[in-house]
Amino acid sequence: MSFSRASKNRLTVHDLGRFAGRTLFDRIGRAVCAAGCLPRKELYEAWETARRVRRVFRGGRVVELGGGHGLVAHILLLLDDSSPGALVVDPAIPASAPVLNAAMVAAWPRLAGRIAFEQATLNEVEVAVEIAATDLVVSIHACGALTDAVLDRAIAARARVAVLPCCHDAGACDSGGLDGWMDRALAIDAARALRLAQAGYHIRTQTIPAEITPKNRLLLGRM
Repeated sequence: MSFSRASKNRLTVHDLGRFAGRTLFDRIGRAVCAAGCLPRKELYEAWETARRVRRVFRGGRVVELGGGHGLVAHILLLLDDSSPGALVVDPAIPASAPVLNAAMVAAWPRLAGRIAFEQATLNEVEVAVEIAATDLVVSIHACGALTDAVLDRAIAARARVAVLPCCHDAGACDSGGLDGWMDRALAIDAARALRLAQAGYHIRTQTIPAEITPKNRLLLGRM
């Protein structure tokens, strides 16, 4: 049976042999397997997104919105140790988030104390979390209009931002009138890119491998 990178099956110690190499990705895979709480798909999404983000954005505090277990934040710190730390914000922090954090810290002790979690909705972020212009705001698969809320928070702070949208809600998300020319989900993401550009951002549009997720459009912006 082939090893699908899109599988939602949890990675456990039984999968350790699949990450036997000496690369950073293999080491991260082993830590995730040791934690035993993340779907395989999330590991690959987080890795493919984080390494593309770090090719463009260096340094700054990482603010992962809708971050769940915070794997993206952990990986971003590993890829660029000049970031002082990370804050993971989610409406419901998973009970197993400390388990993943402990597994990552066990493998990389320098991560100890550098990743904080804040339970808050994205609408509460302005009150609960102060985002600075020097921050790097990231979000993977914030569903529907939540991606737009992430962009709102980043634009308000003039912070760098990277989003991988999903679950495009035609009723809640603006397609910019482009859906007469293109698929509605693509039109919504194109309108998001245009919105960043109109706010004064320099934008980049990329993709992660579609075999991991069909919702694979990565939008990056900086002032």
